[in-house]
Amino acid sequence: MSNVLDVLDQAAFDIPRASGSSTVLQCTWVYSHPINAGNLQRFRDHLQQGRLSRRIEQSSLGFGRHRWVAPDRALDIEMAAPRPREALEDWLEEQARTPISCESGPEWHLAVLPFSGGGAGVSLVISHCLTDGVGLCEAIADAALGRDAAVSWPPAASRGRWRALHEDAVQSIRDIPAVCRGFAAATRLARRNREQAKSSPRPDLKRPALQKSATESSAAPVVTVFVDADEWTTRAQSLGGTNNSLLVGVSSCLAQRAGRVAADGSVVVLVPVNERIPGDTRANAIGGVGVKVDPTRVTTDLSEVRVAVKQALSDHAELADLERATNALVPLSPQRLLKAAGDAVTGAQFNLISGSNVGAVDAAAARPDGTDADLFALRLCYFGPMEDAVQRCGGVQTVLSGTAQGRVFLSLVSYLPAHPNSKDALRQDLLRTLQQFSLNGTCL
Repeated sequence: MSNVLDVLDQAAFDIPRASGSSTVLQCTWVYSHPINAGNLQRFRDHLQQGRLSRRIEQSSLGFGRHRWVAPDRALDIEMAAPRPREALEDWLEEQARTPISCESGPEWHLAVLPFSGGGAGVSLVISHCLTDGVGLCEAIADAALGRDAAVSWPPAASRGRWRALHEDAVQSIRDIPAVCRGFAAATRLARRNREQAKSSPRPDLKRPALQKSATESSAAPVVTVFVDADEWTTRAQSLGGTNNSLLVGVSSCLAQRAGRVAADGSVVVLVPVNERIPGDTRANAIGGVGVKVDPTRVTTDLSEVRVAVKQALSDHAELADLERATNALVPLSPQRLLKAAGDAVTGAQFNLISGSNVGAVDAAAARPDGTDADLFALRLCYFGPMEDAVQRCGGVQTVLSGTAQGRVFLSLVSYLPAHPNSKDALRQDLLRTLQQFSLNGTCL
């Protein structure tokens, strides 16, 4: 088994570094009873023996693909001082900002917040460079069940300078055919994105003056809301759709509420596609398809969205090959071009948002201490130069969803021009959008 990064994992590492941004995934558990500390420590130990137990070692060349290596230290569990249950979201935001590094470590961070009135919250924060949402849910379920992945990576800096130079040079030579295909794919992809941009022209918006430097890094606010899973499925079926098309519909209405629509009123929802297979060691085993949606119709009829999603998935193979081929160019690209490469895949469409569904989560994932949590959710946290994102593609807006503990969780991360961009405002937008679909949401 090779420890060389897959081209998508290489892109997930290089492109955010070039743009000054980062994305972390945060698992959140809420308990109304005390945490079993011994079982949680065993959960931590199994995480350190599983698929999340690795780091990235950069190529010894000035270019070339990096490699997975083993971490060099054990990770502790942070025990926070007790706070009221109402302080949970603020604490989660603090945890999301905890320094982690997929290179130097710590690779992830596990923490517990005891509630002063009883119960506790648990947070696990990890870089998106180390795993995607589906991979993370599988990893925490394995750890909760005491299953360790049959994967071991070489120690960091174990190859020696000349061996590393030789092996990385050989790998780069082997990648030459893929690089050649990448140039051709990039040309086709750029042409396709230009045509899509013309078909969905950007409206003429008056943007407010920037309040901060375009390169000043900050965090996009994120909120989480829960909907009864049976209620969600019933509503999707009554509208002629599926759970997935309902998420696309909700995402498009959020975009419409925020003004992220093209001149023709359309929204393009990027739907990630899980490509993970048994024994997969990739961090990000995902593709993506764009679904064009008319948000004015989805609250009464999802049949068109269901058909559009099905068609997009059937067309996915060709587009996925193009995008994967383009990623082969990333190791050879200078820093100033990598930022532009981030827009090459999406075309930087103003009306493009993301609606990601990890599906039904293994019940074991909600039992890190051996007992069922009252609530479980997966959150996506984005850090970077927000005003730069506003200028390039109209901001950031992503809904991450899944089903666990009989509930559908929806985590919305958003930063948009001419908006308050506060958690309270974002929470109200999400709750009101759910009400448009006759759905009742409860907050974290």
